[in-house]
Amino acid sequence: MAGYTPMMEQYLDIKSKYKDCLLFFRLGDFYELFFDDAKTTSKELGLTLTGKSCGVPERAPMCGVPFHSADSYISKLISKGYKVAICEQTENPKFAKTLLNVML
Repeated sequence: MAGYTPMMEQYLDIKSKYKDCLLFFRLGDFYELFFDDAKTTSKELGLTLTGKSCGVPERAPMCGVPFHSADSYISKLISKGYKVAICEQTENPKFAKTLLNVML
């Protein structure tokens, strides 16, 4: 994971434990998906695929959904046969001085 930002290292560490799932990673008001998860979710749900600077020269493919409407997106993915893991923030990002604690 050399060169990745601390946030992306955290994401990759968690994703390594849930390789068979699409990982919805909470960042503020959105659940973000990265790399192959983003490509798959973008295609399956018709979402825009963008990119995020992640500390290495190539931007990480990314897509996301608002947290308040994530249930409908997750339900669609599950109905298509995908497994979904949800990584939730456990502290308010307004007050965090380092990476946020997460809960799966």
